[in-house]
Amino acid sequence: MWRPARRSPARMAAPILALSLVVLLGVTMMRGYSSSSSLGSGVVRSATMPTRPMPMTSSLVRSSSSSSSSPRSKCWAPQAHTFTAPPQDKKRVTVVGGTGYIGKFVVKELANRGYDVTAIVRGSSGIGGKSSVSDVQKDLPESVKVIQGDVTDMESLSSVMPETDVVVSCLASRTGGISDSWLIDYEATKNSMDAGKEKGAKQFVLLSAICVQKPLLEFQRAKLRFEEDLMNSGMEYSIVRPTAFFKSLAGQIENVKNGGPYVMFGDGELAACKPISERDLASYMADCITNKELINQVLPIGGPGEALTPLQQSELLFKAAGVEPNTIKVPIQIMDGAIWVFDQLAKVFKNLEDAAEFAKIGRYYAAESMLLLDQNGHPIPHKQLNHHHYHHLQHDKLTSFTTTTQRIIMIRFR
Repeated sequence: MWRPARRSPARMAAPILALSLVVLLGVTMMRGYSSSSSLGSGVVRSATMPTRPMPMTSSLVRSSSSSSSSPRSKCWAPQAHTFTAPPQDKKRVTVVGGTGYIGKFVVKELANRGYDVTAIVRGSSGIGGKSSVSDVQKDLPESVKVIQGDVTDMESLSSVMPETDVVVSCLASRTGGISDSWLIDYEATKNSMDAGKEKGAKQFVLLSAICVQKPLLEFQRAKLRFEEDLMNSGMEYSIVRPTAFFKSLAGQIENVKNGGPYVMFGDGELAACKPISERDLASYMADCITNKELINQVLPIGGPGEALTPLQQSELLFKAAGVEPNTIKVPIQIMDGAIWVFDQLAKVFKNLEDAAEFAKIGRYYAAESMLLLDQNGHPIPHKQLNHHHYHHLQHDKLTSFTTTTQRIIMIRFR
């Protein structure tokens, strides 16, 4: 008698895994892996996280025409990214993670400002690990010294770390998997801090992420754990927590231009953000070295204007592209089902733990707003909308970058 072949649970999970990866890809197109930030007392901590309170300050980004009703607020504008005059004292700055998406902007900004910049890179660096050391050197200003080293190996890192005044970390896990998150977002970043201290560094500037305010994912917990170590290190620190990047909003541009739909989750009102340009963020991180008001602070930062929901993003994008609106709204419950399946399978098959985590990452970016949260975990509303990026896309053949045409105003509540 013929009997159907029995399939192992792992093989039965393959179609679900494929579906989840497709969903995750769609989410990643819409949302930057910001990596892709948190706020003082608004941090929601897991049971395993340290409990030391954050500094009682917060930072919001508004357009230059906005004002605060609070008499305790103070405004200032960070240096524009075109600033090229060398600093009065030419500090030695060592950058780790300088070949990543934001890291490259930071290295170039620091070099343009006249700092003595060293970038420590892996043998295979850059996005996807496709760049050799020589490739990295060609892509950076000639004044930048590129040194090969392994940030995950303290001994290796200490042997190549130069004498330095400041360490800037743009390290971030490439995958967001459980082990990789702790290896990069915590261990490698801590190695960089410790090696820098050994070589004389007194200051550490960290690129974190605004999503650590609500740490439901492993990479967020790893980032928070290092933030705590940094604040207890005795070094001067600046913890920069950006919202989504403009590039993250450009993932569906080509599809929309060609008449395709804009894909969003839920009703399109989930996952609002205040996108910031990559160059503005790099400029702000460079400001942290010399601006005393940015030192020993947790610094949430986003672009000017009102927060944008995916629905609003689609409307602006359709208008910029000159095509009729065409949207697809995917029920968020689809991802909940995939997460449940992977969680159950991961209890039996440990090699599926990362698959479950990837599904959770996709779900998080599909549903959670990348905004500053109040003490109750609710997004803080903003009143002004900035259409500049979308107009720039329209007049610049829908590229994914924007130039700095508005000064960023930071408002701090004391």
